[in-house]
Amino acid sequence: MNEILGERIKALRSGTHLTQEQVADRIGISRQKYARIENGTNNITLEILAQIAKVLGVQVADITRVLDETPVIAYRNGDISGSSEKITDMLDLFYANKHLYTKLQHDDIG
Repeated sequence: MNEILGERIKALRSGTHLTQEQVADRIGISRQKYARIENGTNNITLEILAQIAKVLGVQVADITRVLDETPVIAYRNGDISGSSEKITDMLDLFYANKHLYTKLQHDDIG
């Protein structure tokens, strides 16, 4: 999760043409600590996340939204390790809903 957030922060920072040092100075941490945040090796607190968002001119949700999108992106990229159980669960739910829909239609007709 830290890596995903770090990549998103780095992309947003690059879009603003700020250096790691500039962002680190503005939020009051060392460039090394900031670099570890972007690399995903440091945990990021909500307070620091909010400060980074403010410096980058975005909302915290603009940064964390990537966490919601990751499973879809990973699946499309073929990284489905450990997801076969989730796929099976989704298929089971689909067929259960299909069966229920068919039964309800049949009950309405009869």
